[in-house]
Amino acid sequence: MNRPFLAVLALFSFSGAPSFSADPLQADVCVYGATPSGILAAVTAKQEGKTVVLIEPSRWLGGILGAGIKPKQDCPEPKAVGGLTQSKVFVAGKSPPEIREFFKKWLEEEKVPVIYEHRVSQVTKEGTRITEVQLELAPPDEYGIPVAEAKAGPGKSVSAKVFIDASYEGDVMAKAAVTYAVGRDARDLYNEEPAGVREPTLWRPVDPYVEKGKPESGLLPLVDADHGKPLGAGDDYTQAYNYRFYVTKEPPKRVEIAPPSNYDPKQFEAVGRYVKYIMQWAGGDMKKAKPRLASIFPGWKNAGEYNYQRDSLITIAPLGVSRYYQDGDWAARSRVWHQHKDHLSGLHHFLSTDPRVPESFRQETAALGLDRTMHEDTGGWPNQLYVRISRRMMGSYVLTHADVLNKTEADDAVGLALYGVDIYPVRRYAAKDPKTGEMGVAVEGNMFIGGAKGTGQPYPIPYRSIVPKAEECTNLIVPICFSSSYIAYASARMEPVFCVLGESAGVAAVQAINAGTSVQQIDTAALRKRLLDRGQVLSWKPE
Repeated sequence: MNRPFLAVLALFSFSGAPSFSADPLQADVCVYGATPSGILAAVTAKQEGKTVVLIEPSRWLGGILGAGIKPKQDCPEPKAVGGLTQSKVFVAGKSPPEIREFFKKWLEEEKVPVIYEHRVSQVTKEGTRITEVQLELAPPDEYGIPVAEAKAGPGKSVSAKVFIDASYEGDVMAKAAVTYAVGRDARDLYNEEPAGVREPTLWRPVDPYVEKGKPESGLLPLVDADHGKPLGAGDDYTQAYNYRFYVTKEPPKRVEIAPPSNYDPKQFEAVGRYVKYIMQWAGGDMKKAKPRLASIFPGWKNAGEYNYQRDSLITIAPLGVSRYYQDGDWAARSRVWHQHKDHLSGLHHFLSTDPRVPESFRQETAALGLDRTMHEDTGGWPNQLYVRISRRMMGSYVLTHADVLNKTEADDAVGLALYGVDIYPVRRYAAKDPKTGEMGVAVEGNMFIGGAKGTGQPYPIPYRSIVPKAEECTNLIVPICFSSSYIAYASARMEPVFCVLGESAGVAAVQAINAGTSVQQIDTAALRKRLLDRGQVLSWKPE
């Protein structure tokens, strides 16, 4: 253990909130984001012999795995995953509290220090090298939602030889002036057939206007105007985010889902009209109607927790607002996060009280509350919004649908992606029935190509896709917001893949330091050999 690491350790507490020195912190490797990917990157760099600092803007470890998703949930081919993901993450636990506690104890065992409640405010570079990240103190609110403004006063700074941006938002990458993309690519940009604007789906005869049949009265809340772009065009929309949340009727566990302070039933008029459509479709038969009503709230029960129900016109999350999060500042992100909380709680209240909802379903919905045992310190609300996609780095290799279809080869693979193209709707808008021309409401952008097993077999992610272009930054690795098209990212974006790439990033960072070279110039053959020694799976041969 060398002197810099001892200096860093003295500044942190491994139980509860850390204390800080006014002096800049120094480490060999600085990892931003205690997502599972970031945790694996930090642990790996430490195991490979370097000093590490891990920075987490929230108070919690484990990202979305600590807030609802299970470690193996999006892994249809477990044998295609190796290393620490297989031996550690896959056995981390079955509930958010178990998983968060597992990560906490693991970091303590590995003696990896964590800075909590600080987020990057500025990145300093000398030429193409990041020399330091400046941090601002910004504790999340009582529900775990990021605050719009940081606390006043001096922040913290960390200097390092290599930086790993393992956040869901790619903030270090962006502040380091690395090129990135957001939104949907046009179909012809990468010659991807599923890309860009898609045909409307889930069209329903729900009048979209405030005054039925009167376009001049304006559109209902929760319904957008059609932006009018042609099929295949790119736009700034991105797929839906949502909470992965638990509900219960058990009094000792139940936390009331209070409606938003500014609740107005008019904001949910589209829901009322959709409920009326469901009941007409079911002919008043509650047995037939109930699954459709439950798809609105609580949604789709995934693996104990509830998820977005993609087969419902309206469900637990707002549409069309995630595009403001992906490249937004913290004020915009805080606003979008609050919109998700307000939509979910307002939807619950509407379905518990509106007379158009059958009484039996109103009572059943009202009886549901959040399960406090899953998120004890945030009133039952998950501490992480499921940010499925935000920024995507534009590196020297851009992963595209051709990679997903196994039509490419890569000799610098540092992990395998496992899943099909999985995209939740991007918008809900006023649209005409393609068959009759009747005006109603539809969603767009929803697709699930190839199912969980993908569109062939696990495919390689090249090392070139997790590092920036050399002319932009030479000591940064990005295992989550990696270089990819919108379509390919929708396949590769799963947590087991992020974890694998986190471990690979940790090894690559150490090799760059040992070789005294840029992250782009390391010996990828030596990198791959070390990854294989650590048990990573870098190629796939069908059994």
